[in-house]
Amino acid sequence: MMLTEEGPVLADDLPIARMKEHLRLGTGFSDDGMQDGLVESHLRAAIATIEGRIGKVLIARRFRWEISGWRGRSAQALPVAPVSEVVSVEIVGADRRAVTGLRLERDAHRPRLVSGFVLPEVPAGSHVEIVFDAGFGVWDAVPADLRQAVLLLAAEFYENRHEAGLRASGLPMAVVTLIERWRTVRVLGGGAA
Repeated sequence: MMLTEEGPVLADDLPIARMKEHLRLGTGFSDDGMQDGLVESHLRAAIATIEGRIGKVLIARRFRWEISGWRGRSAQALPVAPVSEVVSVEIVGADRRAVTGLRLERDAHRPRLVSGFVLPEVPAGSHVEIVFDAGFGVWDAVPADLRQAVLLLAAEFYENRHEAGLRASGLPMAVVTLIERWRTVRVLGGGAA
């Protein structure tokens, strides 16, 4: 199983100006943009950390997911949420063939591809490739508590960038509190349901 981003979040889509306000960085100086690269890298790290913790994609982008076979007989849960569109589903082996007759069952935590009957067999040596768009949308469409968690975590990374390895591991309590309701709870190893 391999989940791959088809394209990264563009720098223009990141809240760099908002983060600089959050950090209270000065403005109006000749070197205003000097910290932009550093702020961008901390924002990217914070977004990746929070997305990994909650199983949700914050800023919309396209993904390619390769799996060796279906997890269930009539439905396949997708690895992240929210999913806005399934672009293609193909069985890839000696040749490539599209899988039709599937529909996206939207869910805030565990979206699924659902078949009216049984999912097609995946021959030995083949795999399924699913391309889909996921995410809340642009930065302003991300729920406010998740936006705040990203800013807090990115600020933590920024403020403590020179203290690598000197602090206890784990997320700050304020960030954990903000993201807790978004976490996906998996029962029985994330079975087909």
